[in-house]
Amino acid sequence: MRVLPGVWIAGETLHSLLGKRKPFLTAKRLLTNQTFRDVYGTETLDVDQRLNITSLTFLFTDLKGSTALYERVGDLVAYDLVRAHFHVLTEIVASEAGAVVKTIGDAVMATFPTPDRAVGAALRMREAMRNLNEERKSADLLLKIGIHEGPCLAVTLNDRQDYFGQTVNIAARVQNLAVSRSIFATGPVIEDPQTSILLETSRLKPVAKRAALRGIADEMMVYEIP
Repeated sequence: MRVLPGVWIAGETLHSLLGKRKPFLTAKRLLTNQTFRDVYGTETLDVDQRLNITSLTFLFTDLKGSTALYERVGDLVAYDLVRAHFHVLTEIVASEAGAVVKTIGDAVMATFPTPDRAVGAALRMREAMRNLNEERKSADLLLKIGIHEGPCLAVTLNDRQDYFGQTVNIAARVQNLAVSRSIFATGPVIEDPQTSILLETSRLKPVAKRAALRGIADEMMVYEIP
């Protein structure tokens, strides 16, 4: 067998041609687009289909002390507050190229194509809750946030697109570690190059700690973003 090596120098004409290529849309980016979910939320996958996704970032939020909030301010005021908080979070998720998968009580489950997008959304969510509290001159809305990235399974459940797998479980457990106003993330999120740049630009240094997650055999290294 003979091999004939070749070297080509790309000129301006080739660079100009390649520069005109339109960005392509991946299935992952489509499934994590809020508008697409709103319009086609029940039509993306057949009920018997399973779609393996190699990498997706999950963000879970929950309001700390929401039961006490209803007791303190009454059902009507508390409901309006929770609804306002959902509206703000949904807007932030969509602006960071993510999508809200579902709400569970006062909690939100959202997906993002990359870890840095999720972290960016989390930082904005925390600031938005601070602003809402300042407007009301209270501290009723205290948001706990957890983020994890990894493979998952996309399915259709209860007439909507949903996700299953260990990555989803870990993301939910990491959120449970958070206290009020905390953002907790796992190693794959913090170690992402774009996330590192974002945190450095924001002058935020994650604090590492080992934690036992409910239902997970081994302890994991998690990071609190102050």
